[in-house]
Amino acid sequence: MKILHITNDVQEIGNGIINVAVDLACLQAKDGHDVAFASAGGEYEVLLAGYGVKHFHLNQKRTPLNILKAAVDYRLILQKFQPDIVHVHMMTGAVLALSLRFGNEYSVVSTLHNEFQRSSIIMGLADRVIAVSQAVANSISKWGISTEKIRVVPNGVLDSPRNCHKKDWTAENLKHPSIVTVSGMYRRKGVGELIEAFAAIAGDFPDAHLYLVGDGPELESLQEQASLTAFAERIHFEGFQREPQKYLLSTDIFVMASYSESFGLAIAEARTVGDSAIIASNVGGIPETLNGGQAGILVPPKNSQVLAITMKELLNNPEKLQWWKKQASSNLEWLSLHRVHRDTIRVYREFACSSARDEAVPKFASME
Repeated sequence: MKILHITNDVQEIGNGIINVAVDLACLQAKDGHDVAFASAGGEYEVLLAGYGVKHFHLNQKRTPLNILKAAVDYRLILQKFQPDIVHVHMMTGAVLALSLRFGNEYSVVSTLHNEFQRSSIIMGLADRVIAVSQAVANSISKWGISTEKIRVVPNGVLDSPRNCHKKDWTAENLKHPSIVTVSGMYRRKGVGELIEAFAAIAGDFPDAHLYLVGDGPELESLQEQASLTAFAERIHFEGFQREPQKYLLSTDIFVMASYSESFGLAIAEARTVGDSAIIASNVGGIPETLNGGQAGILVPPKNSQVLAITMKELLNNPEKLQWWKKQASSNLEWLSLHRVHRDTIRVYREFACSSARDEAVPKFASME
């Protein structure tokens, strides 16, 4: 099968969408498929090449002149590669794949990673729409996207081609008890509420430290918020980390306080890499990532008070903390990337089955 993936770039900057697409392309190529990637390029080009994935340069910057150039470049890519499947992961790629496929016999599959972005409705025009959680599937079906073409394929993180083996990571030297989040520095990720919650309990736990791993446009605002608390010296902004797993290995409590989350890749990483209890918002696909709440404590979003109470209960009760750590690290098989690969190929093959059925119709008609 000839598969072309499209993302804006393949930079190693912690973008979950890009990470998922790169992982998938590598596993598909390893399984013997002819796989290519079209993007503006980045550090992951080396990894893709190592797995035999071709990379075509496609700058999708949204300016009138560049979009015209991207359209020409995309048509040239189609001529060279002639894909059976074009798998789009971002909106601009979806526009190109859907509007420029005349004269090319390929099917378009889109993966909706962030359904809260209303522009993603364009991706719903694909022949098949992969939702990364049942919550996403339920949400996009309300937009009018036919449930007949929605397929749920939850994300996975185990055995990622991007990561070294767990035994090869060296745990970061954190102060304990440690509370960690790995997230973009956005208010919508609940980082502000996490800072408030930590400030509310830090006086009761003088050894506790909060580590915020990630970068983003609201970093300075969040740093200012932390500086105004009485415990600023125990709130650590660690910036973007190429190997956040080193922090997860040392974490006592992992928190994801997002207002909205389609799946929660950082939660999946925390479950599979570290030995931490997990507290996360009861929104979107997060409950599914936590096995319906069996693998972590679900709290309401935008509520620093409940978050503070929950963290305090765990820190006050070592047995309860240990129990939730064990829960988080149980039943992990379904988070395998090999499962994601198999399920995605199954979606692709639906088109082959449909074509076979269509070709069979005239034969039956002539027999009549």
